[in-house]
Amino acid sequence: MTTARKKLFIKTYGCQMNVYDTHRMADVLRPLGFDMVDVPEGADMAILNTCHIRERATDKVFSDLGRLREHKVAKEKDGGQMLIAVAGCVAQAEGDVIIDRAKYVDMVFGPQTYYQLPEMVAQVTGAYGTKRIVNTDFPVDDKFDKLPGEHASQKGAAAFLSIQEGCDKFCTFCVVPYTRGSEYSRSVAAILDEARKLSANGAKDITLLGQNVNAFHGEGTDGKVWGLGRLLTELSEIPGIERLRYTTSHPRDVDDDLIAAHRDLPKVMPYLHLPVQSGSNAILKAMNRKHTIDIYYDIIEKFRAVQPGLALSSDFIVGFPGETDADFEATYKLVEDIGFAFAYAFTYSARPGTPAANMQNLVREDIKTARLHKLQALLWSQHAAFNAAFVGKTIPVLLDGFGNREGFLHGRTPHNQGIHVAAPRRLNGQTVDVVVTSSNANTLTG
Repeated sequence: MTTARKKLFIKTYGCQMNVYDTHRMADVLRPLGFDMVDVPEGADMAILNTCHIRERATDKVFSDLGRLREHKVAKEKDGGQMLIAVAGCVAQAEGDVIIDRAKYVDMVFGPQTYYQLPEMVAQVTGAYGTKRIVNTDFPVDDKFDKLPGEHASQKGAAAFLSIQEGCDKFCTFCVVPYTRGSEYSRSVAAILDEARKLSANGAKDITLLGQNVNAFHGEGTDGKVWGLGRLLTELSEIPGIERLRYTTSHPRDVDDDLIAAHRDLPKVMPYLHLPVQSGSNAILKAMNRKHTIDIYYDIIEKFRAVQPGLALSSDFIVGFPGETDADFEATYKLVEDIGFAFAYAFTYSARPGTPAANMQNLVREDIKTARLHKLQALLWSQHAAFNAAFVGKTIPVLLDGFGNREGFLHGRTPHNQGIHVAAPRRLNGQTVDVVVTSSNANTLTG
């Protein structure tokens, strides 16, 4: 007799770490009979994997929960059961608020508890179990050691691999240290084992993930502590892996070994995401970033010296408390001086529980918006110019999915640009030479 499989819907918000965590939750729940589906209708379990970085994050979660409630009611009318869960950083920060406001939510759990999902599901659904669960502890056990070793839910040419989690930097605007915990690095042996499995499963382009990925300091196979540069060297030896990337980095953790990896390892792609946040030293100090603008310029100069074609990406916060016109113009000048292939820019919004939320001298909303629009216009022009420089060139593209246009596949360039390629479906998963025919600020076509 075959047991009917159950449907699992997960909506993922925010960073690539959350995308990775979504795959891991799917892996944990698969032995319980759950298979991933793309829509919540008829699902037996729905999880919102949340992010607390952006403004009104909690409001967005409650809005989505309201829509899930309708599906839960419909499921129960048909005699079934739909579990609703909230995971991720909003769950970690505001678990009690969620469980109090949304009485129909069955489970709330933080990022460090995913390996406990089978037990939590059993507690909620069991005859003598707890009806509702809030699990936002930081377990002593390493969650990576408890999670399944293989990524059955990660298929295709591109894959994520988490090597580091948490943050000890305590930037005054950021909730990550409070929702993800202190910095933790996986062992090199565990990372290499997972990378080999991903490669055997067809992955050719692997992105290493961490809140501060270049703060990696895991135990090496020789018993010594390895940094990210040494790890990249070892990963580049794995057969089948063609491309290596990493995100997100912090300027204060860039070291010579990492720069040398960009010089010496052809598999390390010419792309770097290195958030600077502001071009003003006064604002950087208020943010507790622990680096200066001179240090940032020096780091970029070193990377470009060893990899002249480097595509640089960054993050910017506009309108941080106390930001003057001169502070903003310093940020604008930094962008003009350095030039970015891509960047994220946002107006500052207070995150509850962070030191910046209690700061005075707030910037008016209309001023923040005007500054953001000015900065985004400059960044947009730089993105468009960077992409336009590839038109007419032939570049190696790893085709990693089927596009929305008939006769086209989606791919990614070494510089992390998305590209739509006119190609037969049989080439999906392959690296091919592509002639770039057009571009805009977001993508290429070839």
